[in-house]
Amino acid sequence: MVPKRVFFTKGVGRHKHELQSFELALRDADIEQCNLVYVSSIIPPHCTIIPKDRGVKELNAGEITYVVMSRNSTNEPNRLIGAAVGIAVPKDRSHYGYISEHHAFGTTGK
Repeated sequence: MVPKRVFFTKGVGRHKHELQSFELALRDADIEQCNLVYVSSIIPPHCTIIPKDRGVKELNAGEITYVVMSRNSTNEPNRLIGAAVGIAVPKDRSHYGYISEHHAFGTTGK
């Protein structure tokens, strides 16, 4: 199974319980209805990047959905955290590319 399309989304959840905050983040990202399976970070050759709204419409409740996810959480008030995903797409789309996850906890821009 090689993906032909990929889309990017983001979500934020705030709750006193970590599990509930994760659920709220999935809802914010519009992917709460899927069974998420984490995969490593290769974009297949000829894989098309589509808009989030189109990608979400292609998802079916309960289906297995492969994701590269960057996730972070804290229970400390005002703790600075971050999570991001970056993509490297080769000029020649017949080659594969990369998705990179990054998690930051308590760091500054310095």
